[in-house]
Amino acid sequence: MSRRTRTTAYLFATLAVAGSLTACGGDPLDSGSDSGSGGDTIVVGSANFPESELLMEMYAQALESEGVKVKTKPNIGSREVYMEAFKSGDIDLLPEYNGALLAYLKPDGVPENVSAPEDVYEALQDVLPEGSETLPQSEAEDKDTLTVSKETAAKYSLTSIEDLAPVAKNLTLGGAPEFKERHQGLLGLDEVYGVTFKEFKPLDAGGPLTTSALKKGDIDVANVFSTDSAIPTNGWVVLEDPKNLFLSQNVVPLIRSEALTGDAESALNAVSEALTTENLTEALAKVQVDKADPATVAKEFLADNGIK
Repeated sequence: MSRRTRTTAYLFATLAVAGSLTACGGDPLDSGSDSGSGGDTIVVGSANFPESELLMEMYAQALESEGVKVKTKPNIGSREVYMEAFKSGDIDLLPEYNGALLAYLKPDGVPENVSAPEDVYEALQDVLPEGSETLPQSEAEDKDTLTVSKETAAKYSLTSIEDLAPVAKNLTLGGAPEFKERHQGLLGLDEVYGVTFKEFKPLDAGGPLTTSALKKGDIDVANVFSTDSAIPTNGWVVLEDPKNLFLSQNVVPLIRSEALTGDAESALNAVSEALTTENLTEALAKVQVDKADPATVAKEFLADNGIK
């Protein structure tokens, strides 16, 4: 990404943060005396997609079971927005994904030999924001994917992202608005695979707008997450990523060091040890398909795994 592009993206993110803090007539990150790590309350945030909110609830409820005071701030926005809130101290704890976070913190690119979970986690330690740390990562992984319908896969003989190169000029891709400016997005697809789409439609981060658009045929290719229940439900085809543009994406707690206590560490490690890709996918389906409340699903998950 060029310096000019990075600067533009940074300015956009800064404006987005400002907008998020003043929208709806108030400050959604204003937690009063409990805000940030200045008090004895841990403020847990989430990105603007269902799985992140579900993980936020798991973290928050596990912390509460250890007697830790908690405040939650769901649906803050994209990584560009919530990381600014984290760096400023308005948020103490976030559920993150090791590869996506590493790519965000290394806009000049992740080394080609860094793709396995352990390697990604190790590389992440060198670029974490000052005063923060990651706890041990979970086995559970939720990767970015490029996904197509069975019909589109058959029409263009698509099994991997490489297969898109000669036909992408005829196809429309949908995903989160920030996907346009990310290396793990349009920039990397062009640079790594030589894939340039006819059109990009900004929708949401693997949420209902994107999945609905693919189902309706409004887009041909969707950036959705690998644990999304819509993939097996609709029989969609996830395109392979042989060049590892999308890194490993193990769930990992990102926390401000000042907020980390022994009780908090024990609670968060218990959640990470319990999470697998399979049980996270099952829990997420209850939210996305059954329309259950994330807090209720999180409570059931913790109880089933002996955490609460």
